[in-house]
Amino acid sequence: MQIHTISKNNSILNHFLAEIRAVEIQKDSMRFRKNMERIGEIMAYEISKELHYQEIAVTTPLGVKQTAAIADKVVLCSILRAGLALHSGFTNFFDHAENGFVSAYRHHPNNDDFFDILIEYKAMPSLENKTLILIDPMLATGQSIVAVLNKLNLIQNLKEIHIAVVIAAPEGIAYLEKNTPSNCHLWVASLDEKLNEKNYIIPGLGDAGDLAFGDKL
Repeated sequence: MQIHTISKNNSILNHFLAEIRAVEIQKDSMRFRKNMERIGEIMAYEISKELHYQEIAVTTPLGVKQTAAIADKVVLCSILRAGLALHSGFTNFFDHAENGFVSAYRHHPNNDDFFDILIEYKAMPSLENKTLILIDPMLATGQSIVAVLNKLNLIQNLKEIHIAVVIAAPEGIAYLEKNTPSNCHLWVASLDEKLNEKNYIIPGLGDAGDLAFGDKL
């Protein structure tokens, strides 16, 4: 797995990352969603540099210009519900992409810190010979992402996999390195310090789904 951390060099990305973390700014859910969308746009642009292109001829009012266009068939897949705002940013750039959605959440069967991952919904196009961009704001343990990849039946001839996360913990990255195919790229906007005893990212930002869409029961 190739790992790309895109906030190493200062850019407007770091400004948006600061805002989604700030507890006072987080109170405005519309602003939180908008910043997630902006981060999605920046990540989409960075990922586009690793895609495959083909030469095309474009007819202008005054002539013909040889240029390049994306050759890959891209499928955007978000993990519900936290990934939706981030997904919007990707669709702003990959406007011809197909889209898929999968639900995944931590299930605590014994009402303690132990959890497994439940996936109860999947709506996906065919992935045969396509480039999958899997979108999830937070990479904590990595179990949700691996469970989703397994659920998507990766025996299909996927051309390439790009996993896009906003904030990641080292433990989650290590888990993905052991449990994802070799044709996989991990894109991290910001790498954080660690997981705490409840497997939440420190310093993190809290629950991205709740901040974007409100508290859940």
